[in-house]
Amino acid sequence: MTAHQTQKTAEASAEIMTGAEIVVRALIDQGVDTLFGYPGGAVLPIYDALFHEPRLRHVLVRHEQGATHAAEGYARSTGKPGVVLVTSGPGATNAVTGIVDALMDSIPLVVITGQVPTHLIGSDAFQEADTVGITRSCTKHNYLVKRVEDLPRVMHEAFQIATSGRPGPVVVDIPKDIQFAKGAYLGPKAAVSPHPYAPRTKADPARIREAVELIARAKRPILYTGGGVINAGPRASALLREFAALTQAPVTSTLMGLGAFPASDPAWLGMLGMHGAFEANHAMHGCDVMVCLGARFDDRVTGRLDAFSPGSKKIHIDIDPSSINKNVRVDVGVVGDAASVLEDLIAVWKAQGRKASSEALAPWWAQIDGWRARKGFRYRPSQSVIKPQYAIERLYALTRERDVYITTEVGQHQMWAAQFFHFDQPNRWMTSGGLGTMGYGLPAAIGVQIAHPDSLVIDIAGEASIQMMTQEMATAIQYDLPVKVFILNNEWMGMVRQWQQLLHGERYSHTYSESLPDFVKLAEAYGGVGIRAETPDELDGKILEMLASPKPVLFDCRVEKTENCLPMIPSGKAHNEMILADEVEDIGAVIDEAGRRLV
Repeated sequence: MTAHQTQKTAEASAEIMTGAEIVVRALIDQGVDTLFGYPGGAVLPIYDALFHEPRLRHVLVRHEQGATHAAEGYARSTGKPGVVLVTSGPGATNAVTGIVDALMDSIPLVVITGQVPTHLIGSDAFQEADTVGITRSCTKHNYLVKRVEDLPRVMHEAFQIATSGRPGPVVVDIPKDIQFAKGAYLGPKAAVSPHPYAPRTKADPARIREAVELIARAKRPILYTGGGVINAGPRASALLREFAALTQAPVTSTLMGLGAFPASDPAWLGMLGMHGAFEANHAMHGCDVMVCLGARFDDRVTGRLDAFSPGSKKIHIDIDPSSINKNVRVDVGVVGDAASVLEDLIAVWKAQGRKASSEALAPWWAQIDGWRARKGFRYRPSQSVIKPQYAIERLYALTRERDVYITTEVGQHQMWAAQFFHFDQPNRWMTSGGLGTMGYGLPAAIGVQIAHPDSLVIDIAGEASIQMMTQEMATAIQYDLPVKVFILNNEWMGMVRQWQQLLHGERYSHTYSESLPDFVKLAEAYGGVGIRAETPDELDGKILEMLASPKPVLFDCRVEKTENCLPMIPSGKAHNEMILADEVEDIGAVIDEAGRRLV
């Protein structure tokens, strides 16, 4: 019997229901327990179907962008797909920022949008937008469902595409008349796709052997890991630790990969890139064999491409074949799932009787220890004002024994969090990496808290970034979510101010926040708790007060206003040309014309 005949047989015995009911049943059959959304006219039939389904928890956000970021936080912290439900027109367009964010950071989302009835499409009807056209370039795939008969297949396919291969967002646009129409519901196994999606997950054995040969001969190896390791699941992180121990290679990570390798391990070099660790960047520059695993050679990592890791042999392991040789030419490209490839590398390494030579690698580790001794994250302490680095250090120290998840907004505070908060487990760090979306942290924290109700969830924020999505405090209050928002308040758009200082002659054009809200009163207005700390000696006590609160908290931590985020690689410079905080009084003076380019 052909697949088409099998589907026809299934349809003949299938339950008949409305399109809206098909959507809800498909969510249940895909294992969904939570979705984030905001109702509107074009999705009211689906909301009516949700009213009768106790197995699905709907979280009402205050803005559709908040729904997508909350779904990202849920997905990133659980490994399950995040689900979003929004209406047509502005509902869909408001969700676009989060959809692009998910695409850049490879987060699995299924975004269901309402659409005007099919006979009105193209007529400029009320709240009509070309959602499929708008999202074509910012989704892994998207659909406009024009027949209720196609809806079950599309729904199940959307989840498969979002979660298979390199994860990403999928949009399903459903006209209102399709939601009312009746059709046969088919489950995940019965709904047959005419174009099956089967990304390659198992690597070519020849490429595995080539990679092992290069790594075994290396005198200065390094493992450069990214978010792809975390996306491959906890097993990938465990295998990474085993492979690092076998090869005795140091390990560094992108911003998105933090936690895949334990920060407490002696082989850990810290994050690399523009604001990464001194030792990580110098090791990348000086290595002779680089193993890039689940990362995409982002510009914030590579710096100047023609000076990136000169003279090294490069191995790139990625599930997305389009990423290999896209930004950096490599010697061995390995297409496959990170966990599967690591398993194969370990098996071949052992089968060939490979042994890392401590004696041969000793000079490399001695060099790394020399770079570590520079203490690149050192900063000038203060007895009178809270330094932002100190604030993160104390937050980490006071929460390190807790079951903690961290989200961030975007800016200086994000980089300080990456530098000074340390992770030994994957899926504990949620941040906007590729798109750099201000406003991400609070709704992401809500998604994380929904998924992990008994855990401590903290959004490390800036006073400018938090205002992009502050209204989601109402969501936290409504659902009794005790998220903590730790605001490093320097009264500037800090990262923008830093670049204006360094590259634009200290002309601070529109980066000072002259009418900031009183965050303590703002928290209280929402029904939460507001706390403020202004001096170092009161910081610990106030942090403990925040942690003890059973309610959502806005913590206004007043920090040094003009502190710069260091170390840094200036634009246009190589990894071994980092600026350290203790090297110069005026860091702008050391950036020459070659580095005077906007980020």
